Amino acid sequence: MFARFLLCFSFFFASLGVLQSTQAQTAPATLRLGVGLFQPDKEKNDATYKPLADYLAAKLKRPVQLRTVDTWEGLAKSLASGETDLALMGPWGYVLANHEAGAQAIATILYEGKPEYFAIMVTNPKSGINSIDDLKGKSFAFGDKGSTSGYLIPFHEFQKRGINVETHFSKVLYTKHQAIETQVARGELDAGADYNRNRDAMIDEGLIKAAESKIIWTSAPLPNDAFAVSATLAKDAALVKDLRAALEAIGTELKTSPALLPKRYTGFVAKDNTYYTPIRDAGLATGKLVPKR
Repeated sequence: MFARFLLCFSFFFASLGVLQSTQAQTAPATLRLGVGLFQPDKEKNDATYKPLADYLAAKLKRPVQLRTVDTWEGLAKSLASGETDLALMGPWGYVLANHEAGAQAIATILYEGKPEYFAIMVTNPKSGINSIDDLKGKSFAFGDKGSTSGYLIPFHEFQKRGINVETHFSKVLYTKHQAIETQVARGELDAGADYNRNRDAMIDEGLIKAAESKIIWTSAPLPNDAFAVSATLAKDAALVKDLRAALEAIGTELKTSPALLPKRYTGFVAKDNTYYTPIRDAGLATGKLVPKR
């Protein structure tokens, strides 16, 4: 009798172990969502985009872990290396990740209903600078080298004008968008590169005053930030379809859940890699993107 009990006891725990192992194998893997530093600091950025991560987790029925990456270049490398599976990232960062590791755009974020934005150059109205022609010998700040509006597009503009940025300016800095606007507004920096959405948001939030910031150059329209997936996830057609549908539904969801996206962002529209061709062309023209053979 005792031997029979031991046999049943052992069978029970063996069965339990098989069940737990099966459950572990079938549990959906966590998706790691990388987000660029759109807000002034990491803590605010995490708080701003956590509702989006939670929404996607609910729609996809699998955990989504949010991760703020503080540089556009870093986010591109993170998606390319597999440290993140999904990413909401700037256009140039996306093109880098696509070029290096086959990441694929599946949607573009909408800003006030539009899938495009503008790179700008700003100065303080008291600086006496009215155009790019007045920048020689002045201090100038770019964003980090993974930024579309903060680096690639203004660098391309200078290149087209025959300007060597290392010798044309008295000082060249590479820093964050928010820091550029703040230092220009204070008169600590003569001019810098930014994008209209960031300037609008900083004025709206009282971080800078409109009277202390003057736009001296505006680019042609640029494709908005991409929502991209890694090359590995891009092969999962069912997941991509569900993810794209969830993103496209956010425009309607915002009516009852306005915290899903920051102010002025109104949803996503389905786009693919071809939408970012203008950014790729600028990268090739500047030599920042090397053609693959």
